[in-house]
Amino acid sequence: MSREPDGLAELLPQWHRLRDAGTGEDGGAGGGGEPLRALLAVIAEQVDRVRDGVEQGYEDWFVETAAPWVLPYLGDLVGHTPLPGYERVQAKGLNGGTDAGGSRELLAEALAPRRDVAATVANRRRKGTLALLEELADAVAGWPSRAVEFSRLVSHQQPVGLYGSGTAAGNARRLERGRLADVREGAALDLAGGPFGTTARSVDVRRAGSSRSQGGNSPAGVGLFVWRLKPYQVTGAPAYCVDRARNLYTFSILGNDTPLVTKPVPEPSATHVATVDNVPAYIRRRQLADRLADYYGPGKSFTVRCDGREEPVPMSDLVVADLSDWRYRPRRGQVAVDPVLGRIAFGSRSAPRQGVWVTYHYAFADDTGGGEYPRDRETPPTAAVYRVGPGQAHRRIMDAYGEWRDDRRAGRCGPDGVIEITHSGAYQEQLDFELEPGDRLELRAAEGTRPVIRLLDWYSNRPDALNIRAREDDGSSGASGGGSGGGAARARPPRIVLDGLLVTGRGLHVSGPVGAVVLRHCTLVPGWSLEPECTPHSPEEPSLILDRTTACVAIERSVLGTIEVIGDEVGHDPLPIHVRDSILDATGHDRAALSAPDCRHAHAVLHAYRTTVIGEVHTHAVEIAEDSVFTGRMRVARRGTGRLRFSYVPPGSRTPRRHRCQPDLVGSEDAERVRPLFTGGRYGTPAYGQLAAGCAEEIKRGAEDGSEMGAFHDLYQPQRLDSLRARLAEYTPAGTDAGIFHVT
Repeated sequence: MSREPDGLAELLPQWHRLRDAGTGEDGGAGGGGEPLRALLAVIAEQVDRVRDGVEQGYEDWFVETAAPWVLPYLGDLVGHTPLPGYERVQAKGLNGGTDAGGSRELLAEALAPRRDVAATVANRRRKGTLALLEELADAVAGWPSRAVEFSRLVSHQQPVGLYGSGTAAGNARRLERGRLADVREGAALDLAGGPFGTTARSVDVRRAGSSRSQGGNSPAGVGLFVWRLKPYQVTGAPAYCVDRARNLYTFSILGNDTPLVTKPVPEPSATHVATVDNVPAYIRRRQLADRLADYYGPGKSFTVRCDGREEPVPMSDLVVADLSDWRYRPRRGQVAVDPVLGRIAFGSRSAPRQGVWVTYHYAFADDTGGGEYPRDRETPPTAAVYRVGPGQAHRRIMDAYGEWRDDRRAGRCGPDGVIEITHSGAYQEQLDFELEPGDRLELRAAEGTRPVIRLLDWYSNRPDALNIRAREDDGSSGASGGGSGGGAARARPPRIVLDGLLVTGRGLHVSGPVGAVVLRHCTLVPGWSLEPECTPHSPEEPSLILDRTTACVAIERSVLGTIEVIGDEVGHDPLPIHVRDSILDATGHDRAALSAPDCRHAHAVLHAYRTTVIGEVHTHAVEIAEDSVFTGRMRVARRGTGRLRFSYVPPGSRTPRRHRCQPDLVGSEDAERVRPLFTGGRYGTPAYGQLAAGCAEEIKRGAEDGSEMGAFHDLYQPQRLDSLRARLAEYTPAGTDAGIFHVT
């Protein structure tokens, strides 16, 4: 649309505008319809396009405001080398609006970052410095890093003679690299071999940049240690009491061991080389004991609060201990913390009486599942919002639901209702949502929170779950709908959205004529709950049961267990299930991730985009599955419809037609080699769902755009790695053996 649709018309003399409006000198009304004004509005729209083009042409002279397609041309003026793969992305075009177009835009931004072009000249002046290599890792790949010069860590023989004060000083500085390791230096030995190690090691002839077996301990070696897992914060959440008699707790409310990570702090200057405080590194026991004040306290890596007090446990009461098997027993008044396992133990007669709350940071690959990370959301302007949490009008979720239900029936609000949880606490109540036709309910976490819904054994005569039921529309008027709702809204099937929640203890049960069930950024713990070693407590139990319902299920950026479909195959069409950028985990490759009871075919149609499915799939049909990984066999009843694209399905699967899927492209002789391998296969571990370093390249680069298959496709890890390698080759001195080492 034009910015000034009547701008040209206002320039005309008044007489022409009156004639165009059909009004004569005598004031009589005509029926002209203002055709001249309409024509000038079309011309004004084209004038605005020309004006915008001229303005953008001026903006294109500057790298900060230039259009994305101009960046390679500006880079060519200063000798900037585009990263590998950028030409292929540009050739396909950046067409937004679809999944493929949006992914290409993200990939183009990853391969040609704006600041990389802007900093080309300045980077050349700093070529070969360790601080520059760390900046490149952040600018090109988005990974925190630490650059290490291996030549300073290679042990060698010491000179016999000392000639002159300068030479003596130089030899004295190399004494640490010519002796045996001192076993009494526990802090140095704890960091040996890692990115912060200072203990000298013997020469390693393997190259640091080798793709098979990395070495790097050579006079020409340089290592760039990168952290791919991101730090995520949990604020003011209740700790889990493992043993009330012995006062034992875990930081994770699920009761599993969770290693704590450092909350990174910005580096003070551009020439500063990263330390352990500047990266999301795992906190070690000895490191925490030596520098407790740097990690503990408000605004730092973690805090522990007791009995509802605002101030944390005094630092003088904390002791760092190894709580493996809970063998260590703190003294009276002490609080033992194990950062490696994420455990807490209180001394005898000093246990908290009103609970323990913790704030800490954990590591994960991406913004998936319940978490405090930012989430895009839209609240309908006519929606009634009910907030739940400390200091709010409601303390329980069902109280807020009851008020919305009363307002809805009394006509005080429309069909849209939002229940927003404003605190990262645990809500232990039985949730039963009964929806009526036209209802549109959203249960979500507030920005910056991660509430936990714990479903316990409330009933002795029937299963417990988060129940969502829809009432049959009997044609009666029921509630008035409240102003904007009306009878038209009542005719639509109800819709419910769960956003930003972590559900443990039981699963989600949907029944009745529900129109849509949407899970966004949610976690339905696979296996219901976890053991300390992240073993699922009930591995065969489903996380989502679709019981004789008509719901269309949409799952986006979520983690959940098995989906079980109980349907009427005669009276209803198959349920559409859409899964995007999510992990569907049956807790075992030989267990059913999607099926009907007794592993029969689910009466459903699966749509999977960039999804990791751990387990087997037994379904009526698969409409589309692309850039996805299926670790268990797939059994599709209707093979004549649908397709699989750029995905992995195990040999022996019964699927629709496939296009460039694995292991079809490598043949049966290499089928075992291209089997997906994960760094962490259990929910609760930091690297859960992340493809292992030893995974086949056909999987790590098997998606349509060359990225990895599965839930973390949009991280573009292969492209980031290629880009960083290209920049290392460009900005390290000639003859340097530079390599990238993945810490996480």
